[in-house]
Amino acid sequence: VMYRGRDLTTAEERELTDYRRRHVGFVFQFYNLIPSLTARENVALVTDIAEHPLEAAEALAMVDLADRLDHFPAQLSGGEQQRVAIARAIAKRPDVLLCDEPTGALDISTGIVVLEAIERINFELGTATAVITHNAAVAGMADRVVTLSDGHIGSVRTNDHKVSARELEW
Repeated sequence: VMYRGRDLTTAEERELTDYRRRHVGFVFQFYNLIPSLTARENVALVTDIAEHPLEAAEALAMVDLADRLDHFPAQLSGGEQQRVAIARAIAKRPDVLLCDEPTGALDISTGIVVLEAIERINFELGTATAVITHNAAVAGMADRVVTLSDGHIGSVRTNDHKVSARELEW
């Protein structure tokens, strides 16, 4: 794995930790929000370790949650919780956003709202985004699609005709 000319496969654990802290945002299938913290506080957690973070309110506005800043996770829908998780991941302005099954626990309409948020972040922040999913329809949004089979790369293709999240059907 190469990142800006650096071979990460030879990096020491400390270097990898620094790389993840500085350059990577993570979005998980199960939101990993802290129940006793508001949306704003959950997002603010990462701003303490970031060099040039977005304000928590700004990150939440980017995922259309400006009106839910002071709500706790239990007061939010699944899609809203996932968007808080995305806001938390992008608050440190990562170069790379890794999304593991970001729509896996959501219905189609909520999933599309979440994918629209990821699409917007990719465009507005210029973040390289990798979405790992079993949902083949999501591939329609991608510049490049890599399929895996038994832990190995099965194929790599470039999308000649990308579609927006709103155009996806599954």
